Amino acid sequence: FFFVFVGAMQSIPGLKTTFRTIKEGSGATVSKGNTVTVHATGVVKETGKTFWSTKDAGQQPFTYQAGVGGVITGWDQGCLGMKLGEERELLIPAAEGYGSGGFPAWGIPPGGTLNFTIEVLKIQ
Repeated sequence: FFFVFVGAMQSIPGLKTTFRTIKEGSGATVSKGNTVTVHATGVVKETGKTFWSTKDAGQQPFTYQAGVGGVITGWDQGCLGMKLGEERELLIPAAEGYGSGGFPAWGIPPGGTLNFTIEVLKIQ
């Protein structure tokens, strides 16, 4: 038997990025073209090091336009369909993140896999 439950990693059609719901949301959903404000924490899977968190002292929630390529592909597509208040974990391979070059200034190695926790705070 195969069971599907909240918390299991799920695939996104056409992508290698996977996600799991940490906390269910309700109401409005993130759609292409929406302006979305989130809390986000990014960790390099290979090293376990946090490279960015909007929850750190002095940081603000992050706002972006959904589904139009303004952020890395795994994030852009991985947040579509999230509901207001939802918290989701994204596992983003390098090809849908910062690629073979990584992002050395942030400590993301070449080919680094990213593990993001995203919480939707506002959808416009």
